Amino acid sequence: MEHITIEEARGWYGSADPVHDFDHVLRVYRLAERLAQQEGADLTVVRAAALLHDSCGSAPGGNGDLRAEHHLTSAEFAGQVLASKGWPAEKVRAVQHCIRAHRFRSQGEKPQTLEAQVLFDADKLDVLGAIGAARTIAYAALDGMPAYAEPSEQFLATGEKAPGEPHSSYHEFLFKLRNVKSRMFTHSGRLLAKARHDFMLTFYQQLQAEVRGER
Repeated sequence: MEHITIEEARGWYGSADPVHDFDHVLRVYRLAERLAQQEGADLTVVRAAALLHDSCGSAPGGNGDLRAEHHLTSAEFAGQVLASKGWPAEKVRAVQHCIRAHRFRSQGEKPQTLEAQVLFDADKLDVLGAIGAARTIAYAALDGMPAYAEPSEQFLATGEKAPGEPHSSYHEFLFKLRNVKSRMFTHSGRLLAKARHDFMLTFYQQLQAEVRGER
């Protein structure tokens, strides 16, 4: 049973965008290791899943269907990689479950194992805190959207944008990111998410005030 190396994994992300590049993968890998050690999860499964979780179709823009299904295509790719390295079938399935269940907006497979919960938490922690703010602004820029735009009353009330309203990074914070900390599965993940959430809340309050000329 051969393990995946960091350098081997780097090659799978050569064409990734700045939001889902290998730096993101490495941050998730380190966080997943930390959470796995604290929670008692299988490190072998968690490390492989972290390195493979965004390996196919994760970039924003372009083919939206591919982005929406990247957790499935990445899990399929993981099966091919790990089988070629002689991994036993049960370990391959464990890694594939982690990858299929890591997507925040997926209505499908949920993290059932501790290893899947660790990967889910590690991946979501990377959209919070200072890194999360930077990634969310970069994602907005890649999509041609502003870092900040005043949300409409309709958006604040329903989460649905008014006609012509941009989806700024602040909209993404209101729509998704402020809810992430409540979705953590592990105790260790919840502790980290609380601190990162508090920082991000302060950041967007400051950004809003600066845009309005209040500070």
